[in-house]
Amino acid sequence: MTTTRRHILLSGAALATLVLPACQSLPAFSLTEAIRRLLTLASQSAFALLLQPGGFYDSSVARIALPDRFGGDRGAGILSVVLQNRQFRDRLQRQLNRAAEKGAERAAPLVADAVRNVSIEDATALVRGGPQAATAFLRRKMGTALLDAMLPGISDGLRLFDDQVISQAVRSVTGFDIAALASDLTRKADDSIWAAIGLEESNIRADPQRTNDPVMIGVFGILGGR
Repeated sequence: MTTTRRHILLSGAALATLVLPACQSLPAFSLTEAIRRLLTLASQSAFALLLQPGGFYDSSVARIALPDRFGGDRGAGILSVVLQNRQFRDRLQRQLNRAAEKGAERAAPLVADAVRNVSIEDATALVRGGPQAATAFLRRKMGTALLDAMLPGISDGLRLFDDQVISQAVRSVTGFDIAALASDLTRKADDSIWAAIGLEESNIRADPQRTNDPVMIGVFGILGGR
């Protein structure tokens, strides 16, 4: 074992010893700091992927499906001829996922601010919780903040990336317009962002060593273990 690796492991073990329930002063600070670092790294990693060109579409958890009025993923039901065309539907889905990126640009700083300022009442429960416990906690705390922030960006994105595919699809569905599409897409983007952050949290919990962060290695490598 190298000196550097030994130092990291010993630092993590020492920290875990300090934050055991027997100590009443350090645990709250240490565990709260671990949750903040976990959420910071998970959200930064998620947005780094989603904000790349094609980030939503290329993601295994964040790709946004077509709205139900466009036939969803199945392409079934009573649809116009244009929406029954697989090539057209693929182009449409790519454009909608690109529009979601514009919403995510507005969401990223809000999540970062929330992580810095959120009140963490029970860090111990979050440390010992499920693989996405911290993500679920932050989402509850933020409520509809991302929805409200992303809608204007997604509306702009729909217009920016429309090469007649989006407008043609909307025109083919009775009673559906760009505003309704933007609202639907915003809800889906919100779900996708939290799914991406949750996945990153799960990965960190599963292998905290990869963070090279003694706090997270100590807390999630030992206290977070089952």
